[in-house]
Amino acid sequence: MRNAPEPSQCGWSKLNHVDAQAVCLKLLRSLATVSGMTLLSRLSGFARDVVVTHAFGAGAATDAFWVAFRIPNLFRRLVGEGSFSMAFVPVLAEYKSSGDPSALKALIDRVAAALCAVLSVLTAAGLLLAYALNQSAVTDKDVLTTSMVLLTFPYIFFISLTAFSGAILNSFGRFAVPAITPVLLNLSMIAAALYLAPLLEVPVQALAFGVLLAGVLQLLVQIPALTRLGLLPRLKLDLRDPGVRKIGALMLPTLFGSSVAQVNVIISTAIAYTLIDGSVTWLSLTDRLLEFPLGLFGVALGTVILPHLARKHVEGKTAHFSRTLDWGIRLALLIALPSTVGLYFLSEAILCAIFQYGQFTAHDSHMASISLQALTFGLPGFVLLKVLAPGFFARQDAKTPVQIGLFALALNTGLNFLLVYWAQQVDFHAPHAALALSAAIGASVNAGLLFVVLKRRAVLTFEPQFYGFCWRLLLALAALCAVLWTMQPDLTLWQTFPASQRIMQLGLVILLGIAAFFAVLLLTGTLSKRFLARPD
Repeated sequence: MRNAPEPSQCGWSKLNHVDAQAVCLKLLRSLATVSGMTLLSRLSGFARDVVVTHAFGAGAATDAFWVAFRIPNLFRRLVGEGSFSMAFVPVLAEYKSSGDPSALKALIDRVAAALCAVLSVLTAAGLLLAYALNQSAVTDKDVLTTSMVLLTFPYIFFISLTAFSGAILNSFGRFAVPAITPVLLNLSMIAAALYLAPLLEVPVQALAFGVLLAGVLQLLVQIPALTRLGLLPRLKLDLRDPGVRKIGALMLPTLFGSSVAQVNVIISTAIAYTLIDGSVTWLSLTDRLLEFPLGLFGVALGTVILPHLARKHVEGKTAHFSRTLDWGIRLALLIALPSTVGLYFLSEAILCAIFQYGQFTAHDSHMASISLQALTFGLPGFVLLKVLAPGFFARQDAKTPVQIGLFALALNTGLNFLLVYWAQQVDFHAPHAALALSAAIGASVNAGLLFVVLKRRAVLTFEPQFYGFCWRLLLALAALCAVLWTMQPDLTLWQTFPASQRIMQLGLVILLGIAAFFAVLLLTGTLSKRFLARPD
């Protein structure tokens, strides 16, 4: 059997252009589906945070909740968007391409059973540890935090199985249900804040109850879609099964490689917990605003691109593999860079317009905006990670991203302590922003090193037109900067505006910036179907 030509030997220009266009347009439709559903999730997330900040503000109580929620949320990201999916989807693609439905169903049954067993042990251990910490807690803040961890920790079990179900559905092109599922979390927390909180002695604990309920609901909505595909798992524990063992072998190293950003969040949260009250809440809102473009596009792009890359690797189509990475990087830059510019220039205006009501003050908006500006520098890196990491995992190469990820994690951890120490030494009034800046640097370094390795191994090759695209994108970004620089609102005056006027004026500035950005792209032909389907 002849070896498939390498990308360096067989450029995208030699592929059938009709087939190439059809593949990329199909990916775009899948991406639009995921992004559309994710948009609903992000909008409901904003509504959730508006309700929470209005009701509880930013202080020790909300810091306690966000710490309690960060722990299960870390596992959601590791399983849903990281380690498990990166290991499971390529193996699932192999079984699917074999054309043996019974073998595919057996794999799903046995993986589901193994996952349930691991999650049961993990959840029980976490609850026992949380109970022990609760009994030994000294401060009121620590007691409140650990009591809410006892409520939120079981969420790990339910959301991990939800992510497992979503990975199956995504591999079969059913993107809508997994993408819309997070809306249930936001609705559950909103209901808890509005209706349950007034009934409790400690109102903020209602949010923890809302998280637990959401985990159950998110898993239940996956069942009908899996049933229609005939893939609803029946638990059959067999840890010696070759597919299960292969996924486990791939998952252990990818647990480190794909979770660097999430581990960084936990470390920064632990440090922020020791800073002035409100620091964890300000960083949580910072993450929420950054996750809007990251979740709407970055995670959606990674979700769509991984099954496609895995299939092309199994089929030996290396030129198609390289072209898909090329396509993903272009779209990542097309969204991440203008989002970075917009969030940097309008950080405090956005926080003021969306969150500054009720218990959330102008001081809170200012403090959160400082960390948001620092974190925006890492947005291109965070988005590119969602494209570049699948380039390794789809080829079942877990070693390289693990090594790079551990280096980035060590760098980020060192910067966390170094920059916070520096901020405290110079008496900087927002030391929590140092944590955001170190996370941005770590993500950028991680993505940069992954990119360099893919290029050196000729897994990723760019045609000359790619660099023309970059110059045209920079021209469009210059137009965007010019509009936002001249249209920045007077925040002193904004404090006196009602919510509707703040949002309308902010929306006008954003629309003018978007119009200027895309006008340049349209005039230069960057958004043509030819660009979307293949390099210009």
